[in-house]
Amino acid sequence: MRAYQLTAVNQSRHSEVPDPTPEAGEVVVEVRAAALNHRDVWIKQGEYAGLKFPCIPGSDGAGVVTAVGAGVDRAWVGQDVIINPSLDWGVSEHAQGNKFSILGLPRAGTLAEKVAVPATQLAPKPAHLSWEEAAALPLAGLTAYRAVFSRAEVKPNERVLVTGIGGGVALFALQFAVAQRAAVWVTSSSDEKIARAAASGARGGFNYTKPEWAIEAAKAPWLFDVIIDSAGGEGFQQLVDLAAPGGRIVFFGATRGNAPGIALRKIFWRQISLLGTTMGSPADWTAMTQFVTQQELRPVVCDVFPFTHCDDAFALMQRGGQFGKIVIRIN
Repeated sequence: MRAYQLTAVNQSRHSEVPDPTPEAGEVVVEVRAAALNHRDVWIKQGEYAGLKFPCIPGSDGAGVVTAVGAGVDRAWVGQDVIINPSLDWGVSEHAQGNKFSILGLPRAGTLAEKVAVPATQLAPKPAHLSWEEAAALPLAGLTAYRAVFSRAEVKPNERVLVTGIGGGVALFALQFAVAQRAAVWVTSSSDEKIARAAASGARGGFNYTKPEWAIEAAKAPWLFDVIIDSAGGEGFQQLVDLAAPGGRIVFFGATRGNAPGIALRKIFWRQISLLGTTMGSPADWTAMTQFVTQQELRPVVCDVFPFTHCDDAFALMQRGGQFGKIVIRIN
């Protein structure tokens, strides 16, 4: 089969590699479409733990089951599926266990014509989604669902702020919170992205490149019950200032580094909860796919590239100009 391999830091190629063979408890999925995440870019740039080359990246994928290993119900063969990239979560709903990993490193990922995964990672493809939309759902959708519901426990009519709108997880967080009937605002460095978020249900937004943006946001009659962030960095203190008494700040990344100078007195005096989150459990996965199906939510797809143009897809993500998920059509 054909696969997109990372062969060294910032080096890649399309290669012929052996077809995967399902072991006991596994299936082989013929991949119809895959989607990129920042994790894939960090792996390509050599900025991720546990690097090994060559590797087949890709955590997101949707396709058709073509083979099953021992102990797997053959009824899966021919089924349209999406793949849960959160592997070996463990027994606790509170946090992942020591064996937890993410599809695409160290295990071969979805940027290939076929991928082998445990059958427990499958879910039926939501019928209302195209292959491209289905491929865009798994990692970002799962991460956002756990952040919004399992960790922050967003309720109807609460005020929610989603930072950095345009990325896959942030857009899912917006969609999920709006579907929960929360009042959602966003931040971005782009007025155009804020306008597009408003078209998806946001009440408004703030351009964080403007020095006074947080002061403007704080002028509202109520501060935010929930803030969802992935950036961290020096701007994190502004989020503490914007959290209502008893509010929750849930974060799943630190793309701008650690948050220096956090005012601990503000946090404990105003009873603010800081909630870290990563990916999601099997229960989160099941609940997320059911929620998307019931609400008929559609992932926002930014661009679709043919399999031969994987390098172009990576370049677009590195530039950071996307609004939504970057998808690669494979079969």
